[in-house]
Parts: sequence; C-alpha cells; structure tokens
Amino acid sequence: MILVRRAAAEDAEEVLRLRQVMIDSMERPDAADTGWHAESLPALRARLAEADGDFAAFVVDHPERPGSLAALVVGTVDYRIGKAGNPRGLSGYVFSVATDPDARRRGYARACMEELLAWFRARGAGQVLLTASKEAEPLYAALGFVRKPDPAMGLRL
Repeated sequence: MILVRRAAAEDAEEVLRLRQVMIDSMERPDAADTGWHAESLPALRARLAEADGDFAAFVVDHPERPGSLAALVVGTVDYRIGKAGNPRGLSGYVFSVATDPDARRRGYARACMEELLAWFRARGAGQVLLTASKEAEPLYAALGFVRKPDPAMGLRL
C-alpha cells in the first residue's frame, strides 16, 4: 500500500524541488533557471498551510531518503460560469506532476493522482483538466482522461 498524504507548509522546499524535476524534463530553454525558487517559496508555504483552500498538493515520502519526497501532484479548483456538463462551473486543474527519477515505476504518481481526483470530487469539480507529456499520457488515459483539441493560448504578464 502506498501512503499518500497532503503536503504541508514544511514540504514546500521539496515540492519546489520536484516541480523543478518536472520542468527539467520538458527540455525548455529556461528549464535550468532556479532563481525563481526563493521568491516562490513564501507563497507556496502559505498555500500549503491552507487546509480548506482551492489549492492542494499530494505527495509520497521517499522510502530511501527520509525528509525527501518521491512523488508529487498539485492542483487547484477554479470557478468559471457554468455550462452544459459542468453547471456549477467548478474545474480542477492538475499541474506539477513529478516523480523523483530514482523512485519511478512504483505507482506513486498514480496514487497521488487518485487522491487529488478524490479531492476535486469532494469540492464539486465537474471536470478536471491537465496538460500531458507523451510519457505521462498512458497514466492519465488509464485514469479516464481523454485528449481534447485545445485552442489554448497564453500571455505572460
């Protein structure tokens, strides 16, 4: 049995470390930049300390390295005006799914995702969205996610 727990404020540095593992795996030009960690840490600690907020992280402790995390999933619940299929307008968004390289293929990410999905359900989310890498797509498909044509665009402010 895999023990998944909700991340707490004291896990913030490890959460950022695993987020960086995920970012590094995307092979983006700015992936090696970790200068943002120090600025991000106080806000992350505060969000992790909110027991009833719209943000949650679920983790598995690393079995061979006390004080380290083996896996992480993070999500938020967001409100938009309702629509057919999601009349309450609550959507879960999954991001920062990461497993430490030496702890992969043990079911940790799946166990964390199942906890996050239960958390979304408990908050009334009518849908859950995520962006999947090719490597992670089989996991998400096994959990019931389907690829959608996405016209998403972005603007950095």
